[in-house]
Amino acid sequence: MARIRVFLVLVLAVTVGGAFAYATYNYVQKSPAKTVTLPTRPVVVAATDLDIGATLRRDDIRIIDWPANAVPSTAIGNPDEVIGRGLIMPVIQNEPILPMKLASKDAGGGLPPAIPTGFRALSVRVNEVIGVAGYVLPGTRVDVVATVSPTDQHTDMTSKVILTNVQVLAAGTKIERDVEHNKPVPVTVVTLLVDPEQSERLTLAASEGKIQLALRNPLDKTTPTTRGIRPAALVGDIALGKPRVARAARPAAPPAPAPDLPTVEIIRGDKRAHEVVREEH
Repeated sequence: MARIRVFLVLVLAVTVGGAFAYATYNYVQKSPAKTVTLPTRPVVVAATDLDIGATLRRDDIRIIDWPANAVPSTAIGNPDEVIGRGLIMPVIQNEPILPMKLASKDAGGGLPPAIPTGFRALSVRVNEVIGVAGYVLPGTRVDVVATVSPTDQHTDMTSKVILTNVQVLAAGTKIERDVEHNKPVPVTVVTLLVDPEQSERLTLAASEGKIQLALRNPLDKTTPTTRGIRPAALVGDIALGKPRVARAARPAAPPAPAPDLPTVEIIRGDKRAHEVVREEH
């Protein structure tokens, strides 16, 4: 009898629990879903990675709804304001197109709008060695080493770093980096971003001697000061074939005169003699 009573209680508990769970499920399914809507604003963003100098086309941008409370203060919402304008700074995918990264509407695209005020774009001829085996690409930074002789004499040939931390604007005719493969690209001309004084130094070095580009880490902001080096300091006079000059033999020094000792004169008959007086210790 007791077992039947326990079984009935268990069956009743399971039945009541199942009914309650079923009712709860139906209530949740039928209740309307509550959604929270945030105010948004349309913002023009880059559809892909874009490099400096690129002229924006409709395919290069897209419009997204940005939360209104997090929209950049200078964000652009109208695509007509950016189409046809050039980039003076690179942008990445989904980055908002801000006015500070765009050239003026009348400047167009390409290299000229990418030149900051007060700077100049100066091109120099290079080969595979000078161009660091094709790794001098747009956006990289280099030092310029010049080798010149002020007197046209080989012994006066001097190599010295004349420019440091110079930005490469273009390699050949390309101002965009190959972001997909990022492989070395052999070029014959490299365009550097310099100020007017640096352009004078670079032009003189390229016309009077040879220049070499030294690739540097873009995170390295140091500006080393070097004294330059000449062949004599690099390999020494013997390696340059200069004969060694023999030094003239010095004449032997005359013997030191003997010190004067005290003497006495001794007279023996008709003979005279001088005897040295030595002091006994």
